[in-house]
Order: sequence, then structure tokens, then C-alpha cells
Amino acid sequence: MPESVASRQTEKPAVPTIGNMLPPIIFGTSALGNLYQAVDRDTKRSIVSEWFAQCDGVVAADSAGKYGAGLALESMADALRSLQVAPDQILISNKLGWRRVPLTSPEPTFEPGAWVGLKHDAVQDISYDGILRCWEQGCELLSPYRPQLVSVHDPDEYLAAASGEGDRKRRWDDILAAYQALSELRDRGDVLAIGVGSKDWRVSEELAKSFPLDWVMLATSLTIRTHPEPLLDFVETMRLQGVSVINSAVFHAGFLTGGDHYDYRKVTGESVEDQELIAWRERFQIQCERFNVRPAEACVAFGMSPPGVVATALNSSKPSRIAQNVQLVSSEPPAEFWESMKRDGLIDASYPHV
Repeated sequence: MPESVASRQTEKPAVPTIGNMLPPIIFGTSALGNLYQAVDRDTKRSIVSEWFAQCDGVVAADSAGKYGAGLALESMADALRSLQVAPDQILISNKLGWRRVPLTSPEPTFEPGAWVGLKHDAVQDISYDGILRCWEQGCELLSPYRPQLVSVHDPDEYLAAASGEGDRKRRWDDILAAYQALSELRDRGDVLAIGVGSKDWRVSEELAKSFPLDWVMLATSLTIRTHPEPLLDFVETMRLQGVSVINSAVFHAGFLTGGDHYDYRKVTGESVEDQELIAWRERFQIQCERFNVRPAEACVAFGMSPPGVVATALNSSKPSRIAQNVQLVSSEPPAEFWESMKRDGLIDASYPHV
């Protein structure tokens, strides 16, 4: 039995600040796992090739065993090998908690309809031993490359699936045990840093109080559309503690840049909430046109504006979009744009960072 969780709740160990090592853009890899569409091997190789063509220095990529039941990890390693990329030129984050298993049904049983053309299934495996199984499998799929950043994948969703308070407590103990295992990997030098990423930032806040983390990834929570003060306070607390914050999903699944989905549902315009979202986007687009600012530029710039945010994760299934994504993380819309956004009530007038 591993040492008690309570014994792990100590001061953050002396490790290099991950924020000093991360480039401002982290490349998402869900497309490499055939999210919503099958992507051929040559296109995947071109996507990875563009990462290095468009970036100076070390490239950072965010992946997970859940993405295509390990296909994203496998495809990334295949592309890196074919491009003869040295292991020290790629910084890989692997979100752990889902493990590849044989496919015994016509379609994968996890996230039906999301992943295309898979030859494997995936099962959730969150516990002390389970997270180590996920870690070891991830290393096998990535070989000869290894993940340097690790976390538990979507602990908020794991908790949300609880059948009651007792089940939630059991699941929370599973998560803490998983982080104990990850902490031991860090302490042994098998990984560089451990973190957490969840759509519900409050779960990340809860976890940060229980374990010394190196980084936190936000998703759909700190955006130009929504930026609650308690979340901004959490980001500042993390900065003061030396914990780097990575932002992601700053377009709300593409809705803010013209798409039909807001986060994880389709916007039809039939509800009052949908009508408010559409009206907000129309006003936002008018402001962007007035100041010649692309909506994507505004979204990324705002998402990176708090001092504690060191990088943004951006995903693309098209090699031709990689250069644009790289440019987004250095865009600086004019001050007049932000002032006008505040006057129009699109951004909180007291927001201090733009």
C-alpha cells in the first residue's frame, strides 16, 4: 500500500518552473486520434511537421490516452520518428486516466460517435495502480519519446459521474491516490512536472489545495465571453504560488469565431440562452470589424492576458492552419478595441488586464 495521501500534502518540491520552459503555444493532438473524422497518416505527419516549421526552439504538444484510444499518442510518435525529431526537441503532456483495450464491439464504447476509424477501445482507470498502468502504456505508445508533463484527465467529469456523496468521496480518494503516484514519478525524475486540467476550474482549485502542482490547464472557463472574478482570483493565487496556468478552449468550441456549437452543445437559437449567445457574438463581431481585429485574435489575446497564464493550447486538423495558430498567441489588439469592448458591456469594465 502506498504512503498515505496526507503525507504528500507538503510544500511544493524544488523543481524548475514549468512556465519558463513552455512556449506560448501548446499544440493539441485530438485530430491525430481521429476526432470526428479520420485523418490519413500523411496529413498527420504534415501537421506535426508544421509544428516544427512554424516554431523556434522546443515544441510543446498536449495529448491523452483517451484521444482515439491511444491513437493520438501512437500517431504523434510515428510522425516524430519519420521526421527524425530529437526527443529533446519536443515537450509532451500526456493526460492519464484512460487505457487502451481490445475492441470487442462494432464501435468503441467510450464517447460514442466522437472518434472515427478506431481499432481499439478505451476504459477509464483512475487509481494509484491504474494511473501507473496508463503512464506505462502511454510511454509504450510514444516510444522512443516520453511525456514530461502528466496529469489526470478530466477529474471533474470523473467526480460528476458519482451516484451520490459517498461515491463522490470514493472517486475523490481515487484521484488523490492517482496524484500520489504521479508525484512519485516526479520525485524520481521520471517526469518533469505534474498538473491538472478540467472544464470545472473549481475541481482544479480543490486539487491544488491537496497536492503541490506545477501547472493548471483551464478549459472553456477563462475566455473573452466568461471570466468570473473568483476564477481570476484563483489564477492569481496560482501565479503567486509559482504554479503556471495554461488556457485552452478559448473559442468555446468555435462558437465565438462563427461555429454552430458552444462548448459541447449545438446552438439552435430556440432558447433564451441561445438567443443571448447569438446576440453577444453579433456585438462582438461588430467590435472586431470596427477595429480590424479577427475574433480568434481577440479570444486568444484575452485568454492570455492574466499574468499567470503562460501558454494557450490550440488544436487543428489542417496543416495549413498551424502557422495562423502560432501567430495568434503573439497578437496584440489595440487598447482602443478593449476599451470599446468594455463600454459595450462585452467585457467586465473592471477587468484589469486589457
